[in-house]
Amino acid sequence: MSYLFFLDESGHDHKSCPYEVRGGIVLHASRLWRFVQDFANFEESCFGVRLAEFKVEIKGSFLLEKKRFRWANQGDLLDDVARRKNCISFLNKGLQHASPSETEFRAFGQACLAFARAIFVLLRTHNVRIFAAVVPSSVQKPKTHEAEDFLRRDLVYLLERYFNFIARENETGLLVFDETDASADQHFIRQIERYFTRTQPGRFRANSIVPVPFFVESGLTRAVQAADVCIYAINWGFRLPRRGMDADVRTEIAEEFGPWILTSQAEGFSTDENGSHPWYSIVYEPAPFGE
Repeated sequence: MSYLFFLDESGHDHKSCPYEVRGGIVLHASRLWRFVQDFANFEESCFGVRLAEFKVEIKGSFLLEKKRFRWANQGDLLDDVARRKNCISFLNKGLQHASPSETEFRAFGQACLAFARAIFVLLRTHNVRIFAAVVPSSVQKPKTHEAEDFLRRDLVYLLERYFNFIARENETGLLVFDETDASADQHFIRQIERYFTRTQPGRFRANSIVPVPFFVESGLTRAVQAADVCIYAINWGFRLPRRGMDADVRTEIAEEFGPWILTSQAEGFSTDENGSHPWYSIVYEPAPFGE
């Protein structure tokens, strides 16, 4: 059996997020089907329906948008039946371009937050680990051959940590990416191939990580949707100030989900000629293209 690394990205449009984050969740293939089933059951339990029926894709920027917190706190917590009933009404009114009631807004906000919490509960239930590489959103790619043709340093570190994790478990690993633009995905595939064929660490790690990534449609892949929620929460609510990751946070995300992220990291020790060193699966790299 293998571990599957479902990856997405957050903040790469450079619009509002403080960081670029690429990463997601790692879970064992033997747990994937149960994870997907539980994910769907939680979705229906929170909203009363599957959001795809209303052409809504589950993303961190959707579930954890600022207004969802505001809506959720407009009144008392609704019971499960009332929340689901009002959520369905909210979604139907969206299709009809009608204005929801205050209770419907509140129900939908509470459902979004309840579902985000449920996703992090699922991580713990299925022994899922979060892996992510974080860089400042202000980083600009230099116009060099190396920057164009090879993986950035932060992504190399991310693959290194994934390798450390699966090698320790004596397993193989697969990479599953959210597909974006076809030409951009092809370019990224070439960078991945060069890493695994033209660098000594990459050739060594190809013994455990299958060097051919898979690309899937996030709207149809629940594990990628869960990955998206996790990395969005990292972008806005998880900080490593001792490592220099200290941009402003959204307090409501940091307080609610920061502890979950911290305990969902993988960690361990790696050894080289300089001794043994701790590693963590969320890595911050302020200079991904070098100094």
